[in-house]
Amino acid sequence: MKNRRLVCPLAVVSALTLAGCGLLPGGSQTRTVNLWLMRDSVSDDFLQRFTEAYEAEHDDIELEVTIQEWTGIGKKVTEAITGDGGPDIIEVGNTQVAQYADTDKLYDLTLESVRDLGSEDWLPGLAEPGSIDGAQYGIPWYAANRIVIYNKDLFAAAGVKPPKSRDEWLDDTAELNDGGTQGIYLAGQDWYTLSGFIWEEGGDLAVDKGGAWAGALDSPAALRGMDFYKRLQALGDGPKNADEQTPPQAEVFAKGDVAQMIAAPSAIAAITKANPELKDKLGFFPIPGKKAGQPCAVFTGGSDLIIPENAPDRAAALDVVKALAGEKWQGELARAMNYVPNKKTLAPLVAGQEATATMAVGAARGRATPNSPKWADVEADNPIKPYMSAVLSGEDPAQAARDASEKITDVLGE
Repeated sequence: MKNRRLVCPLAVVSALTLAGCGLLPGGSQTRTVNLWLMRDSVSDDFLQRFTEAYEAEHDDIELEVTIQEWTGIGKKVTEAITGDGGPDIIEVGNTQVAQYADTDKLYDLTLESVRDLGSEDWLPGLAEPGSIDGAQYGIPWYAANRIVIYNKDLFAAAGVKPPKSRDEWLDDTAELNDGGTQGIYLAGQDWYTLSGFIWEEGGDLAVDKGGAWAGALDSPAALRGMDFYKRLQALGDGPKNADEQTPPQAEVFAKGDVAQMIAAPSAIAAITKANPELKDKLGFFPIPGKKAGQPCAVFTGGSDLIIPENAPDRAAALDVVKALAGEKWQGELARAMNYVPNKKTLAPLVAGQEATATMAVGAARGRATPNSPKWADVEADNPIKPYMSAVLSGEDPAQAARDASEKITDVLGE
């Protein structure tokens, strides 16, 4: 990294700063691009390599990175983009873009997306939540989604192989669910997994009806998704009234008597830490879809990059974003962090990483939560979780879905 002799304080960056800040002895001029990245999104090694390489190719640019915590980040970003001048680039969760775009303080990146970044090939689960009313405000950066992690020994003992369709999956899981083995550990309130089953049926959690959002768990398609979840969840001993963190499902799986679980590959570390003997016994396959050979729709998590309207150096920020979202550094990031790259065509970059490559297959059919600026308020007191528990406990699915949908509508309409 360059020897930073002078860096302008973030709070006083202005048009005057662009003319004079960063002036070094000898009359040379540098421009500082400030990035906010989230805790644990990148490794120190990746960040150092990117910074050194980028600055070496751009003599007039210095990159200043501030690592932010996820807790409380919404308020902090909103204050930054609505103030007099904040960071040039901000990493945000892909499902958070809508709430920041609702302030009308984000730079419209539609032109750059089409002209420079190949937006037609972006993963839908990253691209769609970054697009608001036809304008692209979030540039997809990296993705992660759920896969099926299975115990090879238990599959072999039952004489089953990774299924190709959802019907096969149910049959195989029933075969595995025998004696002291759980066919699958699926907690009753794993609503992200339920979302994928609902999307696979053609339903949604909420729909935009001419600018007014309404809950949609009571649609026939969404009810079919919940019915499949109920049938699958019954083939194991997962709790009906708790989510996948209560208890942590990786620790349950690590005991060795669970045939499979649905989780992101990040769970592998927790499994093998709790039971190192499972290290070479883990297998992976995409969550099966209704059509044989086609994975199920899945919730795609991850991050987008945004540029505020008040970015002190928008032109330089655009160039940095293009580098981070481009093929070279997408490959570097995916390999360093076991992420899915932001484009379907870049999936071969992780071909040598079995779990990540499996994740990339599912990511091609990824989705995100409803693109309402108030969806975060729904998740804050999530009515989907008690709805799931109600159905799993034998209550009328249609009535429980109507009640939950009404609650979602009320929150989104506030």
